[in-house]
Amino acid sequence: MTSAPADDRNAREIAYWNGPGGERWVSHQRMQDALLAEVAGLLLERAAPRAGESVLDIGCGAGTTSLALARQVAPAGRVLGVDVSAPLLERARQQASADLPVEFALADATVYPFAPRAADLLFSRFGVMFFADPARSFANMRGGLRAGARAVFACWRPPRENPWLMLPLQAAYRHVPRLPEAGPEDPGLFSFASEPRVRGILERAGFRAIALEPVDLSFDLAEGHGLDRAVELSVGIGPASRALDGQPAALRVAAAAAIRAALAPYQHDSRVPLPGAIWIVSAMNP
Repeated sequence: MTSAPADDRNAREIAYWNGPGGERWVSHQRMQDALLAEVAGLLLERAAPRAGESVLDIGCGAGTTSLALARQVAPAGRVLGVDVSAPLLERARQQASADLPVEFALADATVYPFAPRAADLLFSRFGVMFFADPARSFANMRGGLRAGARAVFACWRPPRENPWLMLPLQAAYRHVPRLPEAGPEDPGLFSFASEPRVRGILERAGFRAIALEPVDLSFDLAEGHGLDRAVELSVGIGPASRALDGQPAALRVAAAAAIRAALAPYQHDSRVPLPGAIWIVSAMNP
């Protein structure tokens, strides 16, 4: 676990991303980045980073979005990628070339001492839904933004609109215990699913000009490589992977077989596309 300053209420998520969960995401990093490439592209388009700008990339993970941002703000700009996961940040540093203006901080963005009023853009691809007190977290991040800076991030809409995540999980539940029931505002994948809640969090944190754009997508779990790849990705990342954590090998094998059977009707040649739904959120620091 990271020893960097952190809000104690985020300890559970920090432990997960520094344990087997984080290591598993590292091992599936290329698959995950390929799966979410369209989301990253849409976010970069909406954020429109410009040469010379300073950017904060929150929950940057293995650094793929940080590197893309750095290429757009180079040579005079800079990108700071922030994440709580030491394994993912190690991968990010391995991927970063010396000529890119990017650095990484192992930190909880709830309490990290951002340089005051310095950044032009706050950016995140699914990295902001895990804070125990998101209004406090966003207020701290806003302190690192100059007046007029913009914020752009992606978060998931409700579970029922994201069968690409929920179908494998429900199949896994035929063989492994259910995860603890999470409330709609508990930290997790879907904690920002409610538009009124997201608006309220950002307003309390001091942001203005808040907008939520619904975007419907199709996620090819196989990435064009067939049903076996779709099963591998489903058990490697996402909620099904959490449900399988620590389970006996026999149950994991049975759950994987159930996931395969659930995904098979969606296979089209070498693809296994399922629907997904996100918000692209934008706001401004007054």
